[in-house]
Amino acid sequence: MKFTLSWLKDHLETEADVNAVADAMTMAGLEVEDVHDPIAALAPFTVAKIISAERHPNADRLRVCQVETVDGLKEIVCGAPNARAGLTTIYAPIGAYVPGLGVTLVEKPVRGVVSNGMLCSAAELEQPGESDGILELSDDLQVGTPAAGVFGAEPVIDFEVTPNRPDWLGVSGIARDLAAAGLGTLKTPAIEPVAGAFASPVTVRLDAPEMCPVFAGRTIRGVKNGPSPEWLKRRLEAIGLRSINRLVDVTNLISYDRARPLHVYDIAKLSGTEIVVRAGQVSKETGEHEHLIALDGKTYTVDPSMCVISDAAGERPIGLGGVMGGESTGCSDETVDVFVECAWFDPILIAQTGRSLSLTSDAQYRFARGVDTASVVPGIELATKLILDLCGGEPSEVVVTGQAPAVPTAFAFDPARVGSLTGLSLTDDRIADILIALGFAVERGASWSVTPPSWRRDVEGPADLVEEVARIEGFDQLPTTPLPDQGAPSKGVLNPRQARVRLARRALAAMGYAEAVTWSFTKQSIAALFGGGDQKLVLENPIAADLDCMRPSALPNLIQAAARNAARGHADAALFEIGPIYLDDQPNGQRTVIAGLIAPRAARHWGGAPEDALFGLKGDLIALLDQLGAPTASLQLVQGQNRDWWHPGRSARLQLGPKNVMVEFGALHPRVLKALDADAPMLAFEIVLDSVPEPRGAKSKTKGAANLSSLQPLTRDFAFVVEDARATGDLVRAVAGADKALISDVRVFDIYRGKGVDDGFKSVALEVELQPVEATLTDAEIEAVSAKIIAAATKLGASLRT
Repeated sequence: MKFTLSWLKDHLETEADVNAVADAMTMAGLEVEDVHDPIAALAPFTVAKIISAERHPNADRLRVCQVETVDGLKEIVCGAPNARAGLTTIYAPIGAYVPGLGVTLVEKPVRGVVSNGMLCSAAELEQPGESDGILELSDDLQVGTPAAGVFGAEPVIDFEVTPNRPDWLGVSGIARDLAAAGLGTLKTPAIEPVAGAFASPVTVRLDAPEMCPVFAGRTIRGVKNGPSPEWLKRRLEAIGLRSINRLVDVTNLISYDRARPLHVYDIAKLSGTEIVVRAGQVSKETGEHEHLIALDGKTYTVDPSMCVISDAAGERPIGLGGVMGGESTGCSDETVDVFVECAWFDPILIAQTGRSLSLTSDAQYRFARGVDTASVVPGIELATKLILDLCGGEPSEVVVTGQAPAVPTAFAFDPARVGSLTGLSLTDDRIADILIALGFAVERGASWSVTPPSWRRDVEGPADLVEEVARIEGFDQLPTTPLPDQGAPSKGVLNPRQARVRLARRALAAMGYAEAVTWSFTKQSIAALFGGGDQKLVLENPIAADLDCMRPSALPNLIQAAARNAARGHADAALFEIGPIYLDDQPNGQRTVIAGLIAPRAARHWGGAPEDALFGLKGDLIALLDQLGAPTASLQLVQGQNRDWWHPGRSARLQLGPKNVMVEFGALHPRVLKALDADAPMLAFEIVLDSVPEPRGAKSKTKGAANLSSLQPLTRDFAFVVEDARATGDLVRAVAGADKALISDVRVFDIYRGKGVDDGFKSVALEVELQPVEATLTDAEIEAVSAKIIAAATKLGASLRT
């Protein structure tokens, strides 16, 4: 919203300059975006007169002009076709910044002749008008007259209007708030009714009162349209509007002056004498929607959700109600008789129409925010007066069809709420004065009753009134009270769960995983793939159609994130997320999980394919559990899953007994990946943090010195034959526990099935690392440890392969 300082002073008696006005607006809650002062920009430019204009000796299209300027006689080279002796124009001296060109003038030769300045066009000074040549001004102007005075330039304030304050879309509304803030005295002229001389021959019928509750109109005959007077042109052009003609300019002026959009129809172009307000129609024969060629020259398709103004007994659309008029009934210089429209349209309807058609106009912008419901008749009276003053003519009586929405109702207000909510110490008289200055009706007594004005439908209760009082009194007046001293601030202590989450996040990041932060929702059909989707977990008001269900697992979101990365050329993903999941089959259905996913896509290499990534994932998982203090040595590895989203032959779970499943991990089922538009293979794990037991005893936050032996370790290899059904991990744990003091590590380096091994059995080759502690091991001690290893394996049902 833009307005000039002189325009504001038509409504506000004040001596404040533009900077003081901008500061007062800011303190009153009006967000000033820019203050443009063309007077400062035009300060170097003055009126000059060309004494002579001779052809340039080296260029046919240039003129060497002798120019009388404020700095004396100057020789200036000019290429304008209208440069001639006796012409009064605008002169720019050396060193002046030309805003239309974005350059600063310097003294330099032009085809061998030095130009000591510049003669300017309208475009070069960012002024409206023809720019084919330099400006041609009145000969009555004195040389040296500032250009700003010639153009009537004045400061323009541009500010952002919040959606709840449509009254700020008129200069009168801005003046009202500034007067209440003490910047001056409100003097908005009262609107006097204009008596009608005859009954309006044009009538109005409302077929869609839910779209347009009230419609006022008036015929004015015998008008003389044409270019607007200079004051009106300058006022509109100063805020960026193009002057069209008197009738259209009057409607634009009132839109910005009183926040009241209007429209004017050329009666000679109407079909019939009745205007019908209705919804858009669809042809019963063809099923096609109506079309309207609007004033912007574009054709719009109208549907039944939009308000249409029509003539010819409702058959021909001539305008989109509250948005834009039609080209067919627009006013021109030949217009003689007009019908002036002043209506009120439903804000939500107009906002939806603008979005549907991608159409925004000054009228649509105002109606979508809510025009003053009480301004229908005053708006048409003001338009009538201005049209009669500028165009002449004879008005009819005002035609009003329908009824405006009811004015806001009164509610109780305790003025003490101002102090309790803001800390301001204001008297009841001061509070009442502020509210009355803003247009509120205040009835004082034992209890106050306050009625908001018709243009302030955003005020619905006492808290809104407190905000209005604080805004006008000034937010800088709010008391600053220090908070009571609470002693030294706490350093913050993480509870065990928070500490484990932070530890897991750091550990996974150190392993090369990237953290993903995804929604706690997913699509119901996707949730069903992961054992969820129950109706109890479906959202009543989802933020998006594909986020309508609480997620039963973090894996679908990670799968989709990896798929999106792959689609953008980053297929080798390693992601993790720590967050909640929601289960519908447990009393307290929310669980915190640590989920990880890798999509192994190693680049092709001459050395062949890398080793199976599943074992790498398992290694990461065990390392993470160790970091979390889980009893990894006691975990049971159970192969296979009863979960449909895991690959049946390449997945397992870690548990502390069948009732405490701590982790599920493995390859994801190709069917599930296909449903999520992801390419196999993908490997994942999901740790239920609630199922991971806390480590026993308090652990020190710092590690002690490492107990490293100075003796060289040694290794011994063993090959055991064991049943194929026996998990290799069970054999590894049994061997590792044979002598915990000396055995530091057990590694599987081969698994063999075939010749020499009975059917149903496998040969597992282990490398056992022995770490002496106090002295080098003797052969006897090594044999004793070997015997313990063989005994432990035999107890498990394995036999030493010979």
